Amino acid sequence: MNNKKIKQILESIEKGSLTASDALKKLKHLPYEDIGVAKVDHHRELRHGIPEVIFAEGKERKDIKAIAKSMLKKSGRLFITRASKEIYKDINSLCKRLKKKPVFFEKSGVIAVGRKSNKSGLIAILCAGTSDMPVSEEAAVTAEFLGSKVTTITDVGVAGLHRLANAKDIISDANVLVVAAGMEGALPSVVGGMSDKPIIAVPTSVGYGTSLGGMTALFAMLNSCVPGIAVMNIDNGFGAGVLAHKINSLIVNR
Repeated sequence: MNNKKIKQILESIEKGSLTASDALKKLKHLPYEDIGVAKVDHHRELRHGIPEVIFAEGKERKDIKAIAKSMLKKSGRLFITRASKEIYKDINSLCKRLKKKPVFFEKSGVIAVGRKSNKSGLIAILCAGTSDMPVSEEAAVTAEFLGSKVTTITDVGVAGLHRLANAKDIISDANVLVVAAGMEGALPSVVGGMSDKPIIAVPTSVGYGTSLGGMTALFAMLNSCVPGIAVMNIDNGFGAGVLAHKINSLIVNR
């Protein structure tokens, strides 16, 4: 449920095409719907600007399907992160019955239903290496689902800085930059030193032994000598996509 849908309900009451009783039925699951295994927050987009998202990791398939069914019935939209092929099969089956079309992004494990067609502004996502692509894809798909235009530039890590030269126009045009990097995590500092745009750095768990599952990249980004870089948790492409979208929206709508 979002502002637009609530406004439509209120306008329908005003015109007399919807009774108060029917309107109450549509609104009765605000602020949430208790389905036993979860309390689905249908009110979140209205309150927070971002709809509730299902984090699939650690959840039972039947529970994911139950939550997804509740969300699809109320909003017609759905976003799931860290999903497997098996979970996608479940969601695809559910969507067929509800006449919806899910899209599965296999690299990142994201499932999206009801992506917005009209996108605004520009977010540039810079991916250090191809091994970091699952994280950069999660960020890109998240921001696009929420309504931002996104361009992704892959394989521009510090081992070959000359590759960034071809991305200078996109970096200049973007309202916000997301930079995903593993190993020593140096790319956000490099980009931060050559751009005046807000930068969201995402450390990835890619690397050999002393990368410590992304801790080395995380510490490097937190200790960057470039001021004003926001740093996400390790592999948190979703969080980066949400923050980038919010910044992009503020700039587009100012």
